[in-house]
Amino acid sequence: MQYELAPTDLALVLALHRAGTLAAAGERLGVNASTVFRMLQRLERGLGQALFERGRRGYKAGELARTLAAQAEQVEAALEAARAAAQAQPGQAAGTVRLTTTDTLLHGLLAPALAALHQAQPRLQFELHTGNELASLTRRDADIALRATSKPPPHLIGRRIGPIRVALYAARSSPIKHWDQVEAGDAAWVAPDDGLPEHPSVRWRQKHFPALQPAFRTGSVQSVAELVAQGLGVGVLPLFLAEPKRELRRLTEPLDEAETDLWLLTHPETRHLQRVQTVWSHLAEALVLD
Repeated sequence: MQYELAPTDLALVLALHRAGTLAAAGERLGVNASTVFRMLQRLERGLGQALFERGRRGYKAGELARTLAAQAEQVEAALEAARAAAQAQPGQAAGTVRLTTTDTLLHGLLAPALAALHQAQPRLQFELHTGNELASLTRRDADIALRATSKPPPHLIGRRIGPIRVALYAARSSPIKHWDQVEAGDAAWVAPDDGLPEHPSVRWRQKHFPALQPAFRTGSVQSVAELVAQGLGVGVLPLFLAEPKRELRRLTEPLDEAETDLWLLTHPETRHLQRVQTVWSHLAEALVLD
């Protein structure tokens, strides 16, 4: 007799596909790892084939598991839409929206935009993930991403907000007042660390000052701005972040070579959900770059 898939089977496959380990999948499902293992064994016996490859790094979905996970995402999205519709009041969105970005974009752009949205849509809650790595929209670790990139992933829905222009800055209290002093080697530098090896500011500095060793390196552009403002050295900073800071002095015109684009990204399966659509539409209008 052919095995009949149940909603719990789809939920299991989706959770393990997204999480990659039994323990993490169990957290998503509200059960322990051993229960996930038994559920997977039962499902694979019923289907007569393995769904996942077991390896040192966890469970990797096979072709059938990926197909089932895609169908499960559609079911999940439909349920979320139905719940939102049932709870929603006219003109009001409800639920949690997960956003991923960097701390620089969060503090410099996203937080002010969300403050206004929270006033207008008080039934929305926000989970904010910050990091240099991009949380997976495909695995639904996040609903919306705000990222600086020149090449957004083609499988995501994207809206280009505009160019992120950057320039070289020093503290107003710094003895470094002009670009000539920087060229002469009189300035200490503050720069992103190895966690951001492909950052446009890093590539620009390495091209124009190949022998330079920054005096201070840190894990975020936000921290670079704070250290530059305290007079520790010069640094390349985005205009949207640096220009509002009175304690900073711009030393150059915008550096075209170090420019990149700001993108708002989401997954096609979640784009139509009311809570996601509400946040997406607001951010697309509210985010403004200098």
